[in-house]
Amino acid sequence: MENNRNLFITIVLSILILTVWQVFYMNPRIEAEREAARIEAERIGGETGVQGEGSAGRSDIPSPTGQQDSAAVPGGGAQTGPASREAAVASVERVQIETPSLAGSINLQGARIDDLLLKEYRVTVEENSPNIQLLNPSSVPDGYYVEVGYVGNAQTGSVPGPDTVWTVEQGSELTPATPVTLSYTNEQGLTFLRTFSVDENYLFTISDTIRNEARGAVALSNYGRVTRFGLPETQGFYILHEGLIGVTGDEGLQEIDYSDVQEREVRPGKSSDGWLGITDKYWAVTLVPRAETQFQPRFAYFSDGRERFQADFLTDQIALAPGEEKTVETLVFAGAKQVHVVDGYEEQYGIRQFDLLIDWGWFYFITKPMFYLIDWLFRLFGNFGVAILATTVIVKLIFFPLANKSYKSMANMKKVQPKLLEIREKYADDKMKQQQAMMELYKTEKINPLAGCWPILIQIPVFFALYKVLYVTIEMRHAPFFGWIRDLSAPDPTSMFNLFGLLPYDVPSFLMIGIWPIIMGITMLLQMRMNPTPPDPTQAMIFNWMPVIFTFMLASFPAGLVIYWAWNNLLSIIQQGVIMKRQGAKIELWDNLVGLIRRKKPDPAE
Repeated sequence: MENNRNLFITIVLSILILTVWQVFYMNPRIEAEREAARIEAERIGGETGVQGEGSAGRSDIPSPTGQQDSAAVPGGGAQTGPASREAAVASVERVQIETPSLAGSINLQGARIDDLLLKEYRVTVEENSPNIQLLNPSSVPDGYYVEVGYVGNAQTGSVPGPDTVWTVEQGSELTPATPVTLSYTNEQGLTFLRTFSVDENYLFTISDTIRNEARGAVALSNYGRVTRFGLPETQGFYILHEGLIGVTGDEGLQEIDYSDVQEREVRPGKSSDGWLGITDKYWAVTLVPRAETQFQPRFAYFSDGRERFQADFLTDQIALAPGEEKTVETLVFAGAKQVHVVDGYEEQYGIRQFDLLIDWGWFYFITKPMFYLIDWLFRLFGNFGVAILATTVIVKLIFFPLANKSYKSMANMKKVQPKLLEIREKYADDKMKQQQAMMELYKTEKINPLAGCWPILIQIPVFFALYKVLYVTIEMRHAPFFGWIRDLSAPDPTSMFNLFGLLPYDVPSFLMIGIWPIIMGITMLLQMRMNPTPPDPTQAMIFNWMPVIFTFMLASFPAGLVIYWAWNNLLSIIQQGVIMKRQGAKIELWDNLVGLIRRKKPDPAE
């Protein structure tokens, strides 16, 4: 009894915490996400942007002559520019980008990639929704770009930086089959030939060939930066990192929130390999330095003029003797965090731990294999919802022996209930002897009283792993099931409070109790009613209300997760029923359901 009491106290506290979290955190977050998606759709769909305040720049931006007191990466300042994105793109000369996955252009001033659209992804699930606009010119409020340049000195003269205007040497459009070469020659005789190439997915290769045709030796440093203006909208959810990210040096994975970098600049130790950048839930922009020298990574925040965040690196000096030529290469990932694409880049280019660009979480060893299983089943069945159902069956088969043993023990517990009642009555005044006698009975009958908890416990890591997969992987984004479920990563869009769309009005988010959450609640009720009603009134009340509370609570979870839970409950009901029948234990389901419907008749003797 003491164990049962503790178990029920734990359940009550868990339900209370989850309910409070649902009402005061999840529901406002869902409303915020919907509003953010609406605003983004309007913005990308053609709404004129409001010009943000310009910045005169920072003292560490290279001057036109390339002279400055110390080597430093530019801080990302921008002058006041055109009022709209379209005007900003049209205001400078550009080289177009066209691939199966991307469309956009390279700004010849600074040779920046600051105009990039993702062809395969839209803001919302609607077919007429605008595509995701990942990168934007610095002169618009949500400027976001990638730039590679150099820091020099008096001997080098002016070197490529934010204001350098490049000349197109070869190619008119950047495609997977046609690279583009730009050139710049300074007053000291240094020539820079920059070749942009891109694959069919999201990886750019920037290859700089530097020729020293000056009279003396020179030394310069290569930098790369990802700069983002303004504080972007984030999911604000603790299981997902959005912000600055990188794997460099001995520190390994660095995940720095926007709020953290606003308080202090982060400078990990020097590194000879790795990557760094800025990540969103589904998209990321990262730099992979490939120079044959060490580099200093940095995660910084600037508030002068315009608020901006920056992930950058600065290499040690690269020396060139007169007549010498060297090549410096930088990889740029800018696109959707598709698992197979990211993993492929890690393997193909040897990018250390690049798979951590996707936030698999602490249970990496469960979450990632589960994704691969679901993805393989998706390729087999052609539907992620069906893949989730098949995954549930496979998980049930893996844990079948453990669940069988648990259900057998539960069935045996039902069979010895009369003996347990006798022991409680016999030792009602002596709890110690009562416990000893019950333990002796368990030992004689080979029963584990805690075995009934195992079916629930083994589901917890699988549940959270699936939740993580549905929440962070872009493959699940806008993946349809059947009928009204058009996005398995979003909550069920129907609600019982407007008769599932039959009545012409919307309901608040906390009343969005869809069809699948109701199905899940019914299966949970049936599963709980497989067991006898607890004799204690408090415990019985908890059992009665748990399916209702979980129905409301899971209504805001991804539909794919709710479908998994409902299907898992149904399989558990069938499995438990078969085992109980084989063990000769009475199945309490029908009697409990009838007892739940019928009211207890008053006793005339009372």
